[in-house]
Amino acid sequence: MERKKIINEVESIMNNYCNGCFLYKQNRKDRGRNFAHRFCISTCTVGLKIKQCGEQLTQEK
Repeated sequence: MERKKIINEVESIMNNYCNGCFLYKQNRKDRGRNFAHRFCISTCTVGLKIKQCGEQLTQEK
């Protein structure tokens, strides 16, 4: 049940903050898709929260 809760949290975060993100769109336009994706994973606070949730999922196994 904990796993499902974490997945729902990630989905909620992405729906609230990531869909239509101006920074992602602008970074993708200016510097490309790879840079924008890397920015989201390593710099964006929302991306870092999603990364923490992913680490919780891998620890659960």
